[in-house]
Formats: sequence, structure tokens, C-alpha cells
Amino acid sequence: MSADIHLGRVKPTVSVGGWGSALTAGIRIVGLLIAILIIVQALIVVEARPQDLISGIHGMADIIRRSVPPDFSKLHDALWPALETVDIAIFGTLAGVIMAVPLAVLAAANVTPSRVMYYLARGIIGFTRAVPDLVWALFFVTAVGLGPFPGGLALAVHSIGMLGRLFAETIEHMDMAPIDALSLTGARRIQVFTHGILPTVLTSLLGISLYRLDENIRSSLVLGFVGAGGIGFQLLTAMNLFQYREVSLLLIVIFVIVVAVERLSALARQRLA
Repeated sequence: MSADIHLGRVKPTVSVGGWGSALTAGIRIVGLLIAILIIVQALIVVEARPQDLISGIHGMADIIRRSVPPDFSKLHDALWPALETVDIAIFGTLAGVIMAVPLAVLAAANVTPSRVMYYLARGIIGFTRAVPDLVWALFFVTAVGLGPFPGGLALAVHSIGMLGRLFAETIEHMDMAPIDALSLTGARRIQVFTHGILPTVLTSLLGISLYRLDENIRSSLVLGFVGAGGIGFQLLTAMNLFQYREVSLLLIVIFVIVVAVERLSALARQRLA
């Protein structure tokens, strides 16, 4: 409280700054309590028991002991599944890009031809992104059988959602001056796309696609667990047969693949920048 003198009387006034500081502090305390409650309930729901991890360390140590040294005699058997894994990711990324680009144009608010097409494209992108790639893999394995093809299809469909969203956001934030200039000259929509939109955002789209290829390499490893081909299927088989030395070899091969793709992708993005 502070006081002013007005006409010989003391008039109390309230400090607005003090109330604002108190309110901000109260909001922060409430936010902190909510965050603590969320963390506590997460620990309860997942039944977190660190003591079980400590008591099970002997079992993990035994598996590691039985995995050493890696069985390099099986290396030649791992080369073809490793190639399948990389090719599944390449196929899924390429097919996803081809299908995501036109959807992204329709889903970009600044270039879409109609609101109906906008919401339809956004719905397709949202649906393909919401369904996990593992579920898509199970669906396509049922449809076309075991092997790398359903894995590639699963990654392609899931990539439509992930790439479509990022592509649409890139198009929405591009410079519209070239597009407006082409429209004023009477260019058709396909001409606007090929001569205006695509050259403007091509570098960004290629960079995003390379990031997606990185992610698809990792995803293709997991898809093998449901019979969608690649080295993941061989890894699951070795684990089920308790062939831990072969498992350690396959993990080394997977590590080499992931690191190599990351470095090549990073170099390619640097070239594009």
C-alpha cells in the first residue's frame, strides 16, 4: 500500500505492479505443481520399478557375455538383408515424396484451388500420419504377403503424412511474388506449379526429404519384426533362436548403416544449403 495526499487527506492506493508480480508467481507455482503431478502419474501408470532393473542387471550382463565376440562368419548372410533395409527406406521415401508433393500443394492455404480440396488434402495427410508405420506394415503384409514390398509400401504411406505436412508448411511460408506474377500473365495452374512454386521451394523440399530418408532407415529396421523384410527380420529370428553372437553382429551392421546414411544425408544437405 502507498499513500498520496489529496485535499489534505491521505488517500490509499494499490500498487498494480505488486499484484501483477504475485499473480505471475502464483501461475508459475500452479504450473510447477501440474508438471509434478503429470510426472508422478506417468511413473505410476508405467509401473516404474528401478529396483527391478537393478536386480535384472545380472541377466543383461549374461546376454552381453554370450554376445561376445560377434559371429563374423555370418556377415555374408547379413549383407542382402542390409541392402533390403536401405532399399525399403529409399523406395518408401521416394514414393512418399511423389505422393506428398501434390497433396501439399492442395493443403497449402496460399495456393490451394479451393477450400474443399484444402480440407480433403489435410484430412488425408493427417490420417496417414496418425496411423503408425508399424500398423501400415501389418496391413500391407496381410494384403501382399511377407517380404520387403509391404515394408516399402508402409513407409511410403506413412511418409505421405509426415512429408505432406512439412511440404505444405514450407509452401505456405514461401515468397508469393513469383506466383502472383505468373498468375497475372495468365499462366495455368500446372505452369504456376512447375515455374513458380517448385523452383522456389525445391531446395527446402529436398532437405526435408533427406531428413525423412534418415527416419525411414530406422523405421525399416523395426518393420522387419512384423515380416516386412530387411535386416530387422533376421535380427528378430536370431533373438528368438538365442543366437546372441549373431545378434551382436547384426547390431554392428545396423550401426554402420545408420551412421553411413546420416553422414551422407548431412553432406547432401550441406550441398543444398
